[in-house]
Formats: sequence, C-alpha cells, structure tokens
Amino acid sequence: MMYTALNTQRRWLDFAARNLLRNRRRSLVTLGIAALGTAAILVAAGFARYTYTGLAEASARSTGHLVLGLPQSFEGDEAQPLEHGLQNWQALREALLAEPEVRHVLPRLQFGGLISNGEKSALMMGVGISPDAEFAIKGPFLTQKSGQLLSDGERGRVLLGEGLARSLRATPGSGLTLMASTAHGALNAIDVHVAGVVSTGVPELDQRLVYTDIATAQTLLDSSKVSSVGLFLERMQQTSVLQQRLQVRWPELAIKDWEQLAPFYGAVRQLYNRIFGTLGGILGLIVVCVVGNAMAMSVIERSREIGTLRALGCQPGPLIGSFATEGLLLGALGGLLGSLIALGLSLALMLVDVQMPPPPGRNQGYPLQLELTPLMVLAVLGAISLLALLSSAGVAVRSVRQPIPQALAHV
Repeated sequence: MMYTALNTQRRWLDFAARNLLRNRRRSLVTLGIAALGTAAILVAAGFARYTYTGLAEASARSTGHLVLGLPQSFEGDEAQPLEHGLQNWQALREALLAEPEVRHVLPRLQFGGLISNGEKSALMMGVGISPDAEFAIKGPFLTQKSGQLLSDGERGRVLLGEGLARSLRATPGSGLTLMASTAHGALNAIDVHVAGVVSTGVPELDQRLVYTDIATAQTLLDSSKVSSVGLFLERMQQTSVLQQRLQVRWPELAIKDWEQLAPFYGAVRQLYNRIFGTLGGILGLIVVCVVGNAMAMSVIERSREIGTLRALGCQPGPLIGSFATEGLLLGALGGLLGSLIALGLSLALMLVDVQMPPPPGRNQGYPLQLELTPLMVLAVLGAISLLALLSSAGVAVRSVRQPIPQALAHV
C-alpha cells in the first residue's frame, strides 16, 4: 500500500514537471519573478546585516570588547589628570593575557591640553597608545594622509588629526609643543615632532586629535598610570561571559563592554531598525503580491485544462496537489536561482570596491557589501517556495470547484 502511494506521488510529480516544461514561456516568466523576488529580499537583508555587523565591529574596535578601569573613571570628570587611573596596569595586562578568550590587551591614556607651533595654540584631545599593537590589532581605523605612523621605541613623536594639522600648518617633521596639567596639578610642556597626519573620518574629531606613545604621554602628565585597559577577544560572542568572570576576579574594577561605552550604537541601531523595517516590510509585501499574482495567473490561464481533466474524471484532490506541486517546483527553482544571484552579487562586491556615501557626521564613505548567512538564504528560499505553493493551491481550489461547463468555456 505504501509502495502504491509513493508510486502515485511520483506520477503526479512527473505530471507537474511535464506541465512546467510544456508551458515553457509561462514557467520561465514565473520562475524569473520568483528569482528576482528572492534576490531582492536577500540583497536587502544582506545589506542590513552587514550594516549592523559593521556598526558593532567599529564600536568594539574603537575601545575594545571590554574596558577595565576604576569605577570613578567611568562616572565623571577628574579633578586632576589620571586621578582615577590604573597604577599597576602592567601586571593587570599580563594576568588578562592569560585568559584563553583574550587576544590582545591595549592600555590607553586620555589627556587634554594645548598644542602650539610657537605662533598659534589650539586645544587638543590627546591619546596615549602602544603604537605597534594599536595599529596591528585595530586595522585601518585611521586614514593616513601623509608621513608615517607611530612605532614602539620612538618617543616624542605625534600623529595629528587632519584638521588640527591644517590649523597649525604642521607637516611631517614639524616641531610642536604639548602643554598639559600634570597628575600633581602643575603645568608641564614637552617638545614633540610630527610623525604623520591622519583622519578618523569625523571632521570635528580631526580638529583636536593627537596620538602619541604612552611613554611620551606619561612624561607630559608626570605619572606612570594609564586611563584604562581595553581587551580584544577572539570572538565578540565571548564578551558577556568573560565580563562576568573578570568582574568576580577583580571586584574593585569596573568592567564595561563595548556597547555600554558606545551610546550612539543603540540610537543608530534603533534608527536603522525603523528604516530597514519599513523598507523591508514594503519590499516583502511587493514580493508576496507579485509572486502570488504570478502563480495565481499561471493557474487561472489553465481553467480550460482543469475543466477538461475534470470532465475526464480526474478528482479535485489530485488536481489541486498537481498544481501545488508545480507551484512548489517553480518557487524552489526560482528561489534557488535568486539565491545564486544574490551570492554572486555578494562575491562581486568583494572584488569590486563600491563605496557608499559618507554617513552623517563623517567625511568618508564605506564599502558596499552584503553579509549573507546560510540560515538567511534557507529561510528566504523556504518562504518563497511556501508562498508559491500556497498561491497555486489556493487558486487551484477555486478553479477546481467551479462547474465543468464554466471551466471549459473560460477564455
């Protein structure tokens, strides 16, 4: 009995496939519509996912997946520079590097003051870093405009933001003076040379930004402390688990994750949720209507064929199953073709540099890419196939139920 049922299903599947081949033009048009609908949804979803991932990675890359410091350093301004800085940060760094999830540990020293070329002074936002590790781990987070980047072992050199360099008429090799209050409340100044000029892509930040090595910054502030220590992990998914474990190990420290230190991330994500949600809903509705209409028309146009088969004694159930199978085949093949189109476009964008316009507040664009996952592709492929099946079956039910004379007279 089971063999008979399977044999019957094979016959109807073969019948559905033959019908698709018999009506090649109609089948190709419907197949193309399903493929374009699938590709459109995948491209939109892939771009949205890439945008979210890029935003999260940029936020984590700027500070680290986790940042350790004294609780007071995250709560407000300091009365004196490094008042709430970390003293024994080297030992802390070695202990953190022993954690299996930790890839790198980068100390940072934030300071403010004045920078002068002898004729003109400007406010600066200084950052002391470990140059070799900073640039190697974070990748191309700065655009090098001229000169060279900083390197370990070279003290008394700075990188200037593009706007600040223009304001001070400074070029690589120029001599400048940094002035700031020390950790003890005194005023200190040191002479430095410009190693290079860089841009962060944010014009307001480039007007004040100064990078130097930690040793030079500590000399200026007359302190051996650093402001905080940033942890870069093997995978972003490890952040919350490691944060809880480290908080138990060092209860005297405040441990913040990258999302807590990037309040703009939540605001931008909410904005993108509204934008992508609205556009995605409109696109999804269009795809549902177009694909559903195409599948319905392919059944309605064959009303006379349905009437003939009914007149020859075919029962409604097998006919509906046949049309549903045709819809499923067309939806699956169209979805597969659309998935291949989207994957091909994703690979092409990796090879060809297509730049998006700069977002608000920045003067540099970003590459257009698509982030497609197997789960995303399977979900869209399944949804298109199911939509085609239901559309065909729904219209077939109405067509099969109409009187045979009316179906035979259909034009």
